[in-house]
Amino acid sequence: MTSLRGEDKITLLKLARSVIKSAIDKNVKVIRPETATPELNNKKGCFVTLNKKGALRGCIGTIEPVKSLIAAVEDNALNAAFRDPRFPSLTVNELSDVDLEISVLSPPTVLEYQDHEDLKNKLKPGVHGVILSKDWRSATFLPQVWEQLPDIEVFLGHLCQKAGMADSCWMDKDIVIKVYEVEYFSEKDTTFH
Repeated sequence: MTSLRGEDKITLLKLARSVIKSAIDKNVKVIRPETATPELNNKKGCFVTLNKKGALRGCIGTIEPVKSLIAAVEDNALNAAFRDPRFPSLTVNELSDVDLEISVLSPPTVLEYQDHEDLKNKLKPGVHGVILSKDWRSATFLPQVWEQLPDIEVFLGHLCQKAGMADSCWMDKDIVIKVYEVEYFSEKDTTFH
């Protein structure tokens, strides 16, 4: 996976914050790049995560590369701030307490495995983002979730629950597992905020 330049990361973080601020206060201008690098114009999957004082405050993304990275960050920043069904819309009073994180995804690939023991051996905690799906149900965890759920069975059990299935569903033979990797960066990692 190719790495974004530091300037591109700052551009995306400024864009994400400004689009959220602009949605709250119409007098705030969205800070879009005047000229975008090819990396920012490439179609990429991405997630925007809002953390408030270390706790999740919103996270929405697109797994498949259907839009340019700039457009995906802009859309997902708004969705994470105002349309994550787990949280109320972000308010102006919370904005200064929120740290934005952007995860840029590699295209997901199906993970081939023989049985649930083989699956556990092939997953790379901290590296793989995981998509678990069966029929119409599907859920994903970014690689960063391994920090809270380092045990593979617990990680997969929570992912099953997120998809609305029993926490042992990952052992079913008809479950499809896809994996992807991410490059993630946040405002707390940069010096501009």
